[in-house]
Amino acid sequence: MEGNMYDNYVFDLYGTLVDIHTEENDAKVWEKLSLFYGFYGALYDPQELQESYLALIQSKETDLKGELEKEPHYAHEAFPEIRIEEVFKELYAKKGIKADDALAVHTGQFFRVLTMEYVRIYDGVRELLKALKKCGKKVYLLSNAQRIFTEYEMNYLDITKYFDDILISSDYGTKKPDIRFFEQLIEKYHLDVKKTLMIGNDVRCDINGAKEAGLDTFYIHSNISPKLPEETVILPDGTEKKRKVMPDADFVLDGMDMERVRELLLGE
Repeated sequence: MEGNMYDNYVFDLYGTLVDIHTEENDAKVWEKLSLFYGFYGALYDPQELQESYLALIQSKETDLKGELEKEPHYAHEAFPEIRIEEVFKELYAKKGIKADDALAVHTGQFFRVLTMEYVRIYDGVRELLKALKKCGKKVYLLSNAQRIFTEYEMNYLDITKYFDDILISSDYGTKKPDIRFFEQLIEKYHLDVKKTLMIGNDVRCDINGAKEAGLDTFYIHSNISPKLPEETVILPDGTEKKRKVMPDADFVLDGMDMERVRELLLGE
């Protein structure tokens, strides 16, 4: 199958175009974040802040799932997505501090910077996106992410300009693999699913979700992909070897290689 048969290319972000590592369990993160809250009068000790943060996320996800279940066409595989800035705002409120939206966003972004060890694009990403645009293709992003983090990270990495639209799950209250998130993009642009390819690094979210929505799929097993199941194979000499079980996608690449992605998609 030739990748150039498609008119529309839908990319996942993290682990597909962008390599990132964050660490939210580092005690230093919560020490510094509690100090930041303290600057605005919301006094937390680090452990209390971390526990309150996690409890609020769980509560909001449960509440949102309950709301989704009330919808007449609710799919039981639905995955709710909260808006993380609301969590940071409520953490102020728990200490009697009325924070405005701007402070909540800035607090969330400060937290993101504290947790981030690195963020960078994979080699060849800009060249691939430029080539798709040069060929007249439509390029979209469909990302399970938080707007207050991802929009700014994409601007920092200078890749926003390559996309015809960017859909971030926190704006929609649901995330991949929920078919409704895919349908938001399909319906908004009246995409022909037979001419649309989803490229991602997560079997469950990107590949299985896209296939349910009727899209062809391209799986890339990157350095931050979820672990794949393994099977035992017998080699010609009779010895056993473990190997990854790759997903049933239209294109499969075991390892990050943007030159090979470009070759498969555009024949270049």
